[in-house]
Order: sequence, then structure tokens, then C-alpha cells
Amino acid sequence: MSSDLTARARIRDAAIELFAERGVEAATIRDIAQAAGVSSGLLRHHFGSKEGLRDACDEYALSELLRVNAHFTEFQSLDRLTPKVLLLQRYFMRSTMDGSPSGTAMFDRMIDYGQEWLAQQPDLKVTDPRAFIGLLTVMKMSMFTMRDLLSRAVGGDVASVEGWLRVLNASLDLFSQPLITPSQADQARAQLDKIFGEEQS
Repeated sequence: MSSDLTARARIRDAAIELFAERGVEAATIRDIAQAAGVSSGLLRHHFGSKEGLRDACDEYALSELLRVNAHFTEFQSLDRLTPKVLLLQRYFMRSTMDGSPSGTAMFDRMIDYGQEWLAQQPDLKVTDPRAFIGLLTVMKMSMFTMRDLLSRAVGGDVASVEGWLRVLNASLDLFSQPLITPSQADQARAQLDKIFGEEQS
């Protein structure tokens, strides 16, 4: 924890770390204040309650992740992919996995952002934009929701910086080369239409 940060920022960062690790319910105000090196009273002064603190963490995590995503595909700011971003991704996944309204709202905003991004990619041919972005988002989330199994396959904890780097490199391999040709995709779609069209008739 950097001493250069303001007390408010230290509290927010400590909360993000504990929320990501334990979940919102298990992380207490006292634990967060202690991790931030402040009193519980100062935490309440800045955020009012744990719910207010969570809202601030949600806004910060979402804005930072959207900023990273906005530049990642253009390879302009790969230096943004820091251990802090890994922590924010863990926080985002934990929020959505908890099934809270806050986590669901964050997920919905990520989907909306993804659709806006996709609309600006004229070279990408997508038949169902919302399903495409939904699948892509859930695939990214699965790194954390299935952390134990993926770590077993990789041979190291994918929530560590080293494991995360391996997954990022594998993602680049996956997205930089087609697994099937466009004509094969068209043939598969035609078969799907035929199969499900017959079932519905």
C-alpha cells in the first residue's frame, strides 16, 4: 500500500483487495480500516457505510477496467496490464459471482460497453452482437470462476502475475488465428438452421 495515496484512496484499495479475497459480506469495516492504516471512524467519514464503500469500489474498478479494455486491442497501452489490473479483475469477478445487484449492474455495464466497442469494429463479422459480447465476457470471467481447474491445467495459479501472463499469452494465440474458416462457419450455421428449423416446424 503506497503512503503517497490519500486516506480515501488507501481505504478504497484495501477494500477492493479484501472484497476480492473474501467477498463483501466477510470483509468487515474494521478489517478494511486496519489494512488501510486508518480508523473505522475515518472510513465511515469518507464512505458512510460498507455499502457506500462498495459503491465507490465498483465505480473505480469499472472505470479502470473499461479504460484498459479501450486501449488493449489497439496495443497502445499494454503497460496498463499491471498487477493492480489483475486485482481489479478479481474484484469484478467476485462481485458478479456474489450475485448482488451491484455485481449484476457491473456485468450489464460491461456488456453495454462491449457492444459499443463492437459497433466500432466494421471488419468484424458478427451475426448476434449481444450474444458475441456476452460469450466473450463470460469467457474472460471463467479464468477466475474456474480458477482451480485452469490453474491445474496451466500448472500454476492463474491469479498470480506469472499465471496471468501465461493466460494472456494463450489468449493472444487464441484470438490471433482462426480455428475455422469463414466458409466452414457458414456451413455450420446452415446446418444449425436446418436442424433447429426442423425441430420448430
